[in-house]
Amino acid sequence: MISYASPARAFRGPLADAFSVSDLSGLLVPSDRALPVAPAEDRAAWAAIAADHATVDRILAASRAEHGTPWPQPLASDGARFHRDGDRSTWEDAAFERQRRLSRAVVTAAVTLDETAIDDVADGVTLLCEQSSWCWPAHDDAFARHGSMVPVADDPFIDLGAGEVVAQLAWTDHVLGGALDERYPGLRTRIRHEARHRVFDPFVNRRDWWWAGHERTPINWNAWIHANILVAALRLLDEPDDAELRSRVVATAVEDLDRFVAVLPVDGAIDEGYGYWWEGALRALEALELLAYATEGEADAYTADIPALRATVAYPHSMQLGDDWFVNVADGRAKPPAGLPWSALHRAARRFGDADAEAFAASHRISGTPVATEEQGLGRLLLAITDAELVAAAAAEPPLPGDVWLPSVELAVVRERAGSARGLTLAAKGGHNGESHNHNDVGSFIVAVDGVPVVVDAGRPTYTAQTFGPHRYDIWTMQSSWHSVPEVRGIAQSPGAGFAAGDVRREDGGLSLDLAGAYDLPGLHAWRRSIRLERGPVARVVVDDAWELDPWTGGTPEPETSVRMLLAGDVRLGPASAHVVPLEGARPVVVRWPAGIAARTTTRDLDDPLLTSVWGARLTRLELIVTDRRSVSTTVELEVPTLEEDR
Repeated sequence: MISYASPARAFRGPLADAFSVSDLSGLLVPSDRALPVAPAEDRAAWAAIAADHATVDRILAASRAEHGTPWPQPLASDGARFHRDGDRSTWEDAAFERQRRLSRAVVTAAVTLDETAIDDVADGVTLLCEQSSWCWPAHDDAFARHGSMVPVADDPFIDLGAGEVVAQLAWTDHVLGGALDERYPGLRTRIRHEARHRVFDPFVNRRDWWWAGHERTPINWNAWIHANILVAALRLLDEPDDAELRSRVVATAVEDLDRFVAVLPVDGAIDEGYGYWWEGALRALEALELLAYATEGEADAYTADIPALRATVAYPHSMQLGDDWFVNVADGRAKPPAGLPWSALHRAARRFGDADAEAFAASHRISGTPVATEEQGLGRLLLAITDAELVAAAAAEPPLPGDVWLPSVELAVVRERAGSARGLTLAAKGGHNGESHNHNDVGSFIVAVDGVPVVVDAGRPTYTAQTFGPHRYDIWTMQSSWHSVPEVRGIAQSPGAGFAAGDVRREDGGLSLDLAGAYDLPGLHAWRRSIRLERGPVARVVVDDAWELDPWTGGTPEPETSVRMLLAGDVRLGPASAHVVPLEGARPVVVRWPAGIAARTTTRDLDDPLLTSVWGARLTRLELIVTDRRSVSTTVELEVPTLEEDR
């Protein structure tokens, strides 16, 4: 028999220091009480859940409508496309929809205990158990290790997908275990077999998982995967012979999660940006919430003095521009998809007593709409529909802080009036070009008017094999050429942590920094940029650039130096100005620069759905040609209508 005794801690971070014991195994409650959702046998609890008609009725209707129809099937040929033409979406879309359908069936079965719904659950569970791999083809190392384009059954890779599936099966087993035992005896044994073979054993036996943070700085994968493995281990390792393995998996997951918490900065910021906060820092908070529950409060990071965890719940609302628009550095989307896990944020904010974060989450609680959907995953859905405080919460106003400064990522967000999206909002960043999910964007900025971005960061297109490969920076959205930063003698910024902002200073209304270090350009000694929002009767964003550049000695005409802005909306050039009518009816703005500077615009037609769903058909790049200058000042301000326009 293999021994799975918990190893001595090799890493001590904030969690290890916070917990009074090094071995958590003696604190863990039995598996049938380890997850904080009532099983379907508790009819009173599920009757209360069913009373949330806006959430539950939609799920029931969808599940009943798809009963008897073919289940989505991720195909080998679709998975192979990642290696052939770079497409990853076709396989993933089918796999994700299969899991969403199972989540709908689980909720339907738990609410109704209807036999056809239980049959649907059994079908979905069996399909997952028979799926060749739970790992997404884009992540699987089968090709690198074995030269295999299809999954290698005896060498499973644990990735985000494997974590999501094993946690979904654990939640399903927890809620519907009794019903499955009665109608499908043996199915729960199959779940445990697959979970052990595909996740638990490789997790403890193979310790070269790059995402664990042993050899590199942890990113969202660390928190996301460990949170899901923790769910699965607590629930599925429930036999007496599983006790050592359960302890080993939990101890290893918590220790490696501690690596993520240890590098979370004290200001709570995420260099991966707003979009990935929900799958990084929030996943860590959810894992720690579960650990506290499963130890009956004996290992509760929420009551410990860990400033980064407390601070990070404020990060999402600090990034809000207005309504559904957000500061979208890195691979973020300026308008994230609907249905974010507001319940998880609401719970974390309540635990920490952060009234602003709680109000921000509640501001998305619209009466008569679902409190959560299956898009968030089964665990998040179940925790949301059983969160009576969120279900009953009244809509609140988002805090919209007036001044935010996050030194760990060198990001400032400043708005004209605290508590209101009305007027101008500025976001400006320093940082470096080796950040997680990096774009080459040192010194870039975003300007929103009435909460709607007008000087923008394009965000990211649909992920393909190229996105995280050696040719990432051939993608235009990743290049500094398509961010609001200079291009110096035709040279764009370079990727890598060594290409960074220098002398970054927080200033009233914004920041100042030196951009020269972001360019691999001999002769560029300094590029000092100041970006600030000037409040007052006529607010405006001012960008002052001044640079030191050796005289051109190349003989041929000197390559252009340009100061650029990426604009969303309808753009019209005027004398020393560009007039922009933003999206969504926001008030027009005008960009101004000194007379005598040549200007042109370049239109970028969009065809990727992740971009068109945010920006529409096109974005426009404004280019100010400053080759023969060594300084320039530009402004962005609300356009004041002429008397004729008013009429």
